[in-house]
Amino acid sequence: MIILKRFSVWIALAGVSFAGWALMGANKIEPMPTPVSEPPRSPYEQTVAASGIIEAVNENVRIAPPAAGLITKMFVAVGDQVKEQAPLFQLDDRELRAQLLTRDAAIPPLQAQIDEQKYRIGDLDTQLRRLKSVHDERAVSEDDLKRTWYALEVAKRTQLRLEANLKQAIAQRDEVVILLDRLTVRAPREGTILQVNVRAGEYATPGASEPLLLLGDTQRLQVRADVDEVNAPMVAPQASGVASLKSMAGTKIPLTFVRIEPYVVPKKSLTGDNSERVDTRVLQIIYRFDRPPFSVYAGQQVDVFIQRQPAGPAASTPRPAATHQQEPAP
Repeated sequence: MIILKRFSVWIALAGVSFAGWALMGANKIEPMPTPVSEPPRSPYEQTVAASGIIEAVNENVRIAPPAAGLITKMFVAVGDQVKEQAPLFQLDDRELRAQLLTRDAAIPPLQAQIDEQKYRIGDLDTQLRRLKSVHDERAVSEDDLKRTWYALEVAKRTQLRLEANLKQAIAQRDEVVILLDRLTVRAPREGTILQVNVRAGEYATPGASEPLLLLGDTQRLQVRADVDEVNAPMVAPQASGVASLKSMAGTKIPLTFVRIEPYVVPKKSLTGDNSERVDTRVLQIIYRFDRPPFSVYAGQQVDVFIQRQPAGPAASTPRPAATHQQEPAP
């Protein structure tokens, strides 16, 4: 019995010691882990931070089809350099080509009728001149002259109607040719194919949320910086700035001010930070930069630091309120 009591005492002491050791370990402060890369730092004393994205100078073009249809052929791939009006992809044009055959077949018969009518007009005109050259009323009656003149006028009007029909047939043929050419989607300007989201055999529809092709001029790039609407009043026009890539925080890319977009828009470019708000609106500022010695790509996110202009004496001095002098009552 005494042995059991002593054993229980030792177990209790061991439990108390273990609990004390666990509490001491829980209160121990773990050292902060070393960051994988240094965070970006601003080179200015007063700065406005923004998130930016690299894009083409003239902005990207979202290529869409002119009409819904089956894509039969692709002429480009991602990374291809294209000239203005270069073909990008071809829509199914078999129906229009069948219409073109019908329109072409209607033109030769009309042309033949016009040629036949011209010959008839020439023959009637010759007969009328011959009848008018005869001055003997016993040989040529007045009725013969009137009938020949009337037949000539009818032939001329018939020729005008046939020529109008021919012009209409040619216009209908040309309309089909224009519609056929429209089914070959071409590049609106020179640039690089950045994305291809469609393949031959797929059905293309206008107004799709995802563009069929994305075209941009990657020879010259710019940065579109999103400044939070709260910090927008702190940014002055012509303010200089620098940008750094996410993986190269210590390398700064000098930026040259281009313009400020005058309309504050909802934020679309997200950085993935846990504290980032997605319901905020941002002021977009466009900066141009020269290509650095390392590779940069359109669509790459960058950290942007914009030099904040210090407040001058005029900004700190309050303006007097306008006073309105009351006119004496009449």
